[in-house]
Amino acid sequence: MFVAVVISAVMLVIAAAGAIYRLGRGPSLLDRVLAADVMLVIIVSAVAVDAVYRRSTDSVPLMATITIVGFIGSVAVARFVASRR
Repeated sequence: MFVAVVISAVMLVIAAAGAIYRLGRGPSLLDRVLAADVMLVIIVSAVAVDAVYRRSTDSVPLMATITIVGFIGSVAVARFVASRR
């Protein structure tokens, strides 16, 4: 189990580095918003890996809250961009 957690953590760190790069260098607002949304998914995935490793369900409400906030933020930005065009 430890090896799987380490491999998952390494892959999440690589994905986070790519998302942070896109967040900083994104040519448009939508690229940055998408990168922020990907970061939220990576954070939820990291919390899920931690929950599996600890064999605990205590972090499920945290994961649900982060997911809902990310969804609402994405919808708000999409509506803002759609109203500007």
